[in-house]
Amino acid sequence: MSSDSSISVRGLGKDYRIYERPIDRIREMYSVRGRSYHSVFTALDDVSFDVAPGETVGIIGPNGSGKSTLLEIVCGTLTPTRGTVSVSGRLAALLELGAGFNPAFSGRENVYLNAALLGISKEEVHERFQDIVDFAGIGEFIEHPVSTYSSGMYVRLAFATAVNTDPDILIVDEALAVGDIRFQRKCFRRFQEMQKAGKTILFVTHSVDLVQAHCSRAIYLKSGEVRSKGEPKTVIQDYLEDLFGSESSSEGDDPSPRDQEGYPRNLQSGLDQDLPRDLCSSRPLYNPNEYRWGDRRAVIFDYALHSEDGPIRGGLERGQKVSLDVSINLNQSIDDLILGFTVKTVDGRTVFGANTRERGIELPSLAAGDSLAVQFCFVCALIPGEYFLSIGIAQDDQSRDNIAVDRRYDLIHMPVRGSSGDFGVADLSLSIGFPNHG
Repeated sequence: MSSDSSISVRGLGKDYRIYERPIDRIREMYSVRGRSYHSVFTALDDVSFDVAPGETVGIIGPNGSGKSTLLEIVCGTLTPTRGTVSVSGRLAALLELGAGFNPAFSGRENVYLNAALLGISKEEVHERFQDIVDFAGIGEFIEHPVSTYSSGMYVRLAFATAVNTDPDILIVDEALAVGDIRFQRKCFRRFQEMQKAGKTILFVTHSVDLVQAHCSRAIYLKSGEVRSKGEPKTVIQDYLEDLFGSESSSEGDDPSPRDQEGYPRNLQSGLDQDLPRDLCSSRPLYNPNEYRWGDRRAVIFDYALHSEDGPIRGGLERGQKVSLDVSINLNQSIDDLILGFTVKTVDGRTVFGANTRERGIELPSLAAGDSLAVQFCFVCALIPGEYFLSIGIAQDDQSRDNIAVDRRYDLIHMPVRGSSGDFGVADLSLSIGFPNHG
């Protein structure tokens, strides 16, 4: 293992034998000729990566991609078929709801049992026990058998035990999804404390916003293979393109080559219409680092930002009324189109999002070659800071939720100006007064 790594994974693979019938195991075991009665399912194949001390790495991917299997192998609860895993430092894991808990034991007894499995002495646990109970917030239930706990109480106690045993490495597998919003906020505050303390965190989630907000790196797993790894934004875009792109793009291993306008070259090659010249790059506040993908059956080729006083060029004002005019051209007639609008912070947190499908807005009937002008009107009710605005076209699809037609993430850099001093994201037009004092 590299001396600079807390976790080092090399050529990791995990195979499972699949038997159609239980009797086939016995037949294979006693086969004189060594005949095989099983097929092989590969859950992980040639997975390699390093996690440096102090990094927070998020693992994303669809169900069945091997994420949980990977974490179980890193934790040592599952043996790999091939490859190696090296871990440096004390490791605490929250792999699944209540993993390692004995339902007949009380919460107190399970805390000591879990800590012992982590190699923590009884004396250390005794010193930290009250911190664990306070963090879990389950009160007198700490003395009750965990078989009487709700799912939320399970995860509270399991997480509280894991983070309060001073681990060097914390591994979490989507187990926080059952916690209420207050407990989730407490957990992520603890994440931040652990990050500042130089702890290493590796966690699986389906929330790309969490990866963007909390991770220094990300890994995208699909079908047991690493499809992408690196900066969270890049990995998330690879994941979203694979998830919501056209069928032909999601089946391939490599992103589609793109032309100078940023359109995929090899998709929908039979289009009759010429693509309109993309004017967005010449408009004020255009972000040259936007990420764009889709099958180009329709394209977003121009936009303009206006306020009541005229065109917006240098940024938006706090509380300003804004209209965003977007120009779209259809290269094919498409049914069930969806138009979307999203504002995010620079670290990828969603501030606001809306689309025509969720609002029940029916688009005009359009034929190939038609253009459509769309106007999004909003109030810039944001605290001064830096934001990005994304626009997207998709096609509603019952089997895949939606198919990307032309998605332009972070298309517009949207600085918001105004008096500073407040914090957060939303501007509530707050006033503070003392009505009973002159």
